Amino acid sequence: MLYIIGLGLNEESITQEGLKAIKRCKEAYLENYTVEFPYKVEELEKRIKKKVLMANRDFVENFNVLETAKKDDVCLLVYGNPLTATTHISLIQEAKKRGIEYIIIQNASILDAIAETGLQLYKFGKTTSLPNFEANSFIETVKDNQKIGAHSLILIDIGMKFENAISRLEEAVKRKKLKIDKIVVCSRLGTKEGKIFYGTFNEIKDKEIQTPFCFIIPGKLHFMEEEILRSFS
Repeated sequence: MLYIIGLGLNEESITQEGLKAIKRCKEAYLENYTVEFPYKVEELEKRIKKKVLMANRDFVENFNVLETAKKDDVCLLVYGNPLTATTHISLIQEAKKRGIEYIIIQNASILDAIAETGLQLYKFGKTTSLPNFEANSFIETVKDNQKIGAHSLILIDIGMKFENAISRLEEAVKRKKLKIDKIVVCSRLGTKEGKIFYGTFNEIKDKEIQTPFCFIIPGKLHFMEEEILRSFS
């Protein structure tokens, strides 16, 4: 049996269902390549009372975990919600092909937590990512969302520092001549260190932002959204 378990956004947010499943498992793998954890692995191990094995991209995408799941109960632990990354959908499809039973245990993700900004979730357009290498496709997604007045969530690639990410975003906005006055920065939402900032690029550049963080480019704002955002200025 394979359990794919969402850890939520902090070291204490794993569900009781998740804890019970981990207790049944012979091995627990921790997916460690899609996000920078806001807490230490040791804190997680203390919470779940089990030693975890690190699962990098090759291990997960080559379906190595399924070899063990053929004969024993094992789990893959994923920060946030386990199905946010399409990689894990592929893992499920492969498990089906091999006749391996699986259970998905859901949890909260950044896609839920951004509601704390006051922006209405149903007004978000396509989500995009700012990669840790030169690529401009992310700003095209923002441009498309802007055309319909939708908000844009920009996830940040693992390993990217805030000063580099904000500089890349500002340069892309100027290059595409997008009219964006203010942006939202969310840092460690769902944890005790969670913070939200709203302002111009110049106002936000000098902020101390901890990983993981993300950007939101607001689209057309309802007056209530605008009022709440101002409180984060």
